[in-house]
Amino acid sequence: MTRHLALTLLPGRFAVCRLPPDAPLPAGWDGGPFACAARTADELSIVCDEAAAPEDARIERGWRALRLEGPFPFEATGILASVAGPLADAGVGIFAASTFDTDYVMVKEPQLDLAIRSLGAAGHELIGR
Repeated sequence: MTRHLALTLLPGRFAVCRLPPDAPLPAGWDGGPFACAARTADELSIVCDEAAAPEDARIERGWRALRLEGPFPFEATGILASVAGPLADAGVGIFAASTFDTDYVMVKEPQLDLAIRSLGAAGHELIGR
């Protein structure tokens, strides 16, 4: 089943940061419209507003974030794949993050227009650009 979703482009630019696994969460990392953190035995990864990226981290800057307009029930399948597939077909790399209610797909800013065109061609709707 093909899913047609609404997506919202969040304002601002984001950074994906890698810190040592035992690093504390940096001060101010969670401001702005979207931030997330994931800790494993190997690393602490955070997504934050680009201006709040901690200087001592390995940083990938220049990400734009698309929010899939949910909420989606946990038993729903193919939500993220319905967005990731068309982007992969177009050669657009992604960084994805999920919350309880929805998913966020981030693309590098130079590929944003291509990403939006590819998602539109797949039947998705961008709202609020």
